[in-house]
Amino acid sequence: MAVALSSCTSLSSVLFSTVKFRCSFGQRPIIASIRCNHSLRLSSSSSKSNRQKEGAGHKKQHSKDERPSRGNAVEPQPTSSKAFGILRRNKEMFDSKDQQVEPSDLQDSAFLNAVVKVYCTHTAPDYSLPWQKQRQYTSTGSAFMIGDRKLLTNAHCVEHDTQVKVKKRGDDSKYVAKVLARGVDCDIALLSVENDEFWRDVEPLRFGRLPHLQDSVTVVGYPLGGDTISVTKGVVSRIEVTSYAHGSSDLLGIQIDAAINPGNSGGPAFNDQGECIGVAFQVFRSEEAENIGYVIPTTVVSHFLTDYEKNGRYTGFPCLGVLIQKLENPALRAWLKVQSNEGVLVRRVEPTSDAINVLKEGDVIVSFDDVRVGSEGTVPFRTNERIAFHFLISQKFSGDTAELGIIRAGSFMKTKIVLNSRVHLVPYHIDEGQPSYLIIAGLVFTPLSEPLIEEECEDSIGLKLLARARYSLARFKGEQIVILSQVLANEVNIGYEDMGNQQVVKFNGTRIKNIHHLAHLVDSCEDRYLRFEFEDSYVAVLDREAVAGASSSILSDYGIPSGRSSDLSKPFVDTLEGDQPANQEFGDSPVSNFEIGSDGLLWA
Repeated sequence: MAVALSSCTSLSSVLFSTVKFRCSFGQRPIIASIRCNHSLRLSSSSSKSNRQKEGAGHKKQHSKDERPSRGNAVEPQPTSSKAFGILRRNKEMFDSKDQQVEPSDLQDSAFLNAVVKVYCTHTAPDYSLPWQKQRQYTSTGSAFMIGDRKLLTNAHCVEHDTQVKVKKRGDDSKYVAKVLARGVDCDIALLSVENDEFWRDVEPLRFGRLPHLQDSVTVVGYPLGGDTISVTKGVVSRIEVTSYAHGSSDLLGIQIDAAINPGNSGGPAFNDQGECIGVAFQVFRSEEAENIGYVIPTTVVSHFLTDYEKNGRYTGFPCLGVLIQKLENPALRAWLKVQSNEGVLVRRVEPTSDAINVLKEGDVIVSFDDVRVGSEGTVPFRTNERIAFHFLISQKFSGDTAELGIIRAGSFMKTKIVLNSRVHLVPYHIDEGQPSYLIIAGLVFTPLSEPLIEEECEDSIGLKLLARARYSLARFKGEQIVILSQVLANEVNIGYEDMGNQQVVKFNGTRIKNIHHLAHLVDSCEDRYLRFEFEDSYVAVLDREAVAGASSSILSDYGIPSGRSSDLSKPFVDTLEGDQPANQEFGDSPVSNFEIGSDGLLWA
């Protein structure tokens, strides 16, 4: 969600989510453009915000007898969804010159009536005080009708929503909307409006194909500067895998030079035939760059809608789960016994991915579903174009199988891998409302998350914990970094008041897997003392009987309704077979989730 940039952040270039916020102080409304908290920083020490604007490339290579043919370049294959009327047949979409919209007719074009203004009231969690929420604020954005009485907008426009309303062009009535699905990684949200009056006398938009370079594009929405609909024109300047600021993900994006401003978020971009070719969602601002806006293409929109239709909810884009290195150096290829200028080297495999059962460090990936991967981690794309290998992965759905061609110790082989959504040790977003928390005698425990790091500022987290949050990998599904966020001063915790933002690693000698595991260990403890062991050898010991006697008074003194979040009231289920994964220390050689300097390491 877009919130004010913390004062502890220094940026030279950032990606902004384009949503307009309205704050009220007394009787005077103030309209302000607020920067998205998931900004793209061009600095090697940043967090998820620090994604380089370059997709994770994969390369492939084959033996002489089993290489796939060089064949045609990869074409985007959006899955059309009948219910939402997503895409028309190719022949129908692009040859209809009689449907071209002339500038003089734009004012009366029917498709403009499908673009609506979104009014959202947000109430975000307070990650430092996880039992309560922050003060609510409002924002405005854009959305458009897509058929089946549904609307599309950006996920950051309706994040942490408590109320969403929409208003049609030329109408003075606002209608309550409901958020059906929210895709954080692709920054798309699906809305519905039950009122029949809202859908009267309007036609849903038609989706068009992926445009080409220099194709004209028209962005429509409700940006700041006025309350009526706004239209800006430009051309397509680039199509590539790009960084999505809100979701901290890498997906296909369309770069345009048409003006995109706060409030344009969620609005459609049209081609000359009046077809929607994508959703406006972010801009790149820098002293060295101008007129760089981004549109989510229809291929990504189609993936989102098809996912929702198939599963009844949004499950997300899958990942391969490997850290790869480019193979541009001839000596490196010769050492790996790779005969041609293709392929990417597997340097590390995520423990939570299916690839851990198939791939090994030192393998060279040379093909993905029979599409050959170049030595820079790119694959052919349309005519005379290449695109990051990650594009092929993003065409899949969670649970799909991909066939990889690999070279292992000089021998070519093919293997199959199940693609699933990535498991993040430190999540970028808290999807289920309030963050989890546990209060034991005034000691406030909560899982580490990126919103908490941003709220606390990096300086107060500590370099060691921050490095672990940035670079360590989850070893099993459900693993969390649990920290002591703060200590609510009381007689029972004398001497511990200054402790804060410390990772708790063990309770009474047992390594902690996640906060639910910690709550279970505390509840089942029958020892006289509760012993919490922290990183850097800190220890806190409490008398169990004293804790039981002081807990209610501490909650009352600090106005806290409950000593734990509601999700921790459920029985703890240990999904691990044995304790070995949890008893191991965190990775000795942490690696970045993003590109690492000039080493050319990329996550797929």
